[in-house]
Amino acid sequence: MILHCVFLRLKTAMTNDDKQSLFEAIAALKQLIPGILDIKYGPNVSPEGLHGGFVDGFAVTFESAEARDGYLIHPEHVTVGERIVSSTDGGLAGILVFDLNL
Repeated sequence: MILHCVFLRLKTAMTNDDKQSLFEAIAALKQLIPGILDIKYGPNVSPEGLHGGFVDGFAVTFESAEARDGYLIHPEHVTVGERIVSSTDGGLAGILVFDLNL
């Protein structure tokens, strides 16, 4: 299994409704892309203060690295990914991706 963690530095102009809509679009990918086992999202709740400005994020659990690789090129992911990039402060610089083998 792969845990695909994505940390976001969203634009300050985004409202809570904007964030919720974005995360709901991400969560909907579970029903559209094969191999996704789970999607969780939300704000960083760590008390350490080491977020570096990445205060929102989501994690996708895939059944395999192959499922993750298929997700990366899937048209629905590409569409949502473009929306994510346009919602972040600095475009791609506002996104941090970290994948773990489970």
